[in-house]
Amino acid sequence: MPKLVLVAACALVDADGRALLAQRPAGKPMAGLWEFPGGKVEAAERPEETLIRELGEELGIAVKEACLAPLTFASHAYADFHLLMPLYVCRRWEGTVQAREGQALRWVRPNQMRDFPMPPADVPLIAHLATLL
Repeated sequence: MPKLVLVAACALVDADGRALLAQRPAGKPMAGLWEFPGGKVEAAERPEETLIRELGEELGIAVKEACLAPLTFASHAYADFHLLMPLYVCRRWEGTVQAREGQALRWVRPNQMRDFPMPPADVPLIAHLATLL
């Protein structure tokens, strides 16, 4: 049975109703694809804690747990693992979003997200985000 991988993702939504997409850097699996920021949930970590940590490391912003609202989740079988990925929405944070790990960033409206190639697990999340925004 493939290993279960738990990854937390966040749709940061700006005042114009656009969400932030980050491009996976060269050298990582699925490099070049666009995704919602986030990362692997570490042992003894809750998904909300993962997002607070990852958004700080990757984007240089401070997010309060109360500002993370669960929206939906992805469950996707890749060849060598099964991904379970809760998607949270966040509309409030402190600081300015910056690409701290050399990744490209774009603020994108949900109806334009299909123009950005994404990992298979992320694609079904677009419809949920479009309904919300």
